[in-house]
Amino acid sequence: MSLPLRDFYIPDYILVPDSEKEDVSEEPTCPVIVFVNSRSGGQLGGDLIKTYRELLNRVQVCDLGEEVPEKVLQRLYANFEKLKAEGDKLAEHIERTLRVIVAGGDGTAGWLLGVVCDLKLAQPPPIATVPLGTGNNLPFSFGWGKKNPGTDHQSVKFFLDEVKKAKEMKIDSWHIVMRMRTPKEGACDPIAPLELPHSLHAFQRVSSSDSLNVEGYHTFRGGFWNYFSMGMDAQISYAFHSERKLHPEKFKNQIINQTTYARLGATQGWFLASLFHPSSRNIAQLANVKIMKRPGHWENLHIPHSIRSIVCLNLPSFSGGLNPWGTPNQKKATERDLTPPYVDDGLLEVVGFRDAWHGLVLLAPNGHGTRLAQAHRIRFEFHKGAADHTFMRIDGEPWKQPLPVDDDTVVVEISHLGQVNMLATRNCISKSINDPSTPSAASHHGDEDSEDSEDEWEGGRKKSYALLAFI
Repeated sequence: MSLPLRDFYIPDYILVPDSEKEDVSEEPTCPVIVFVNSRSGGQLGGDLIKTYRELLNRVQVCDLGEEVPEKVLQRLYANFEKLKAEGDKLAEHIERTLRVIVAGGDGTAGWLLGVVCDLKLAQPPPIATVPLGTGNNLPFSFGWGKKNPGTDHQSVKFFLDEVKKAKEMKIDSWHIVMRMRTPKEGACDPIAPLELPHSLHAFQRVSSSDSLNVEGYHTFRGGFWNYFSMGMDAQISYAFHSERKLHPEKFKNQIINQTTYARLGATQGWFLASLFHPSSRNIAQLANVKIMKRPGHWENLHIPHSIRSIVCLNLPSFSGGLNPWGTPNQKKATERDLTPPYVDDGLLEVVGFRDAWHGLVLLAPNGHGTRLAQAHRIRFEFHKGAADHTFMRIDGEPWKQPLPVDDDTVVVEISHLGQVNMLATRNCISKSINDPSTPSAASHHGDEDSEDSEDEWEGGRKKSYALLAFI
């Protein structure tokens, strides 16, 4: 059996309170805690746990199917405080240099980010993400790739070495609140696809003692790091998750999963949305959208009537590595007062899609969705009786949201919450406003066509017919 990798090793007495202290000859240069969702990536999650436990201290590697991360980190950081009070220099060093690895889908990664954010640690550890899901937008955004990883010793050692070399990068976190009057009949709690995803563990009804609670209203709150979306894309995702929960044996392969996504989009009629879906599914028919570009000033956002999906994007990756915002050229950015899409500037990019063909335009060179706005806050005010439900999605995790038909006070509001630390490789595509190597202006060579003209749309549709053959 191979010896543990000492650069990353944490001894038992640090991890397990009241364990017998052991002599450590040298401090680890990059101590890590590894969280793995054993249900992600078919059998890959279980294989990764086995390999990491062979290379590190077994207690360093946590199966999220057996223990939730809150308990692991609370126990660890409480032990840090106890040991530091006793003058333990190794505990002090490990707390200061600790890095967290999370292996799973975007929902799992968001779960860990939320936990670290909620614990309000004095020295929160930066987080690296292993792409073990279907979309893998978070790992891709920070250079960790989007393909499921190898699980052999060599692959894991390579990944650990990349974690050691990675730089820290702050990203914005976002708070979402939904409030509606208590319905006269029926329930309006979020409906998950067969079981509650991690995003809905966070997106839950507030307690009666919460400052957000309002008498006579249901109030739900949650958070996200990558994106919030509503409409067509969330409905397809909901169908995918429902089918995967019913038949997990059919979803062992990342390519098969992505093909299933395309099939569901077709069978639900989203490639011909204007024929198969009523206009009530259009975002403009469903809600009035307001944005705040500067503090204290709300303004109405015009949503074209053809838009059936709206995405509020924090990172430059959506649906498996696509960039809906694209790169506006300098003239376009100046005319519309657009700034480069940084991940730590307190702004969300708001993008719309007409139908599934419009989504496929992202695969074409310079392809992008309908750029609607950049904003510090976003507010959706739902029209009374416009629909009895809609579909929403946070960081890859969808749900069906019932809407009371007799209520004109249903509101969803998104605001900036804070920041968390991510680990980024040299292949990172995310840009920081504080990074001097990041361009300070839009590209001179961005998309040259006019913003979302009908000619662009028809041209994109023709390109997408060819692209569909490769899905």
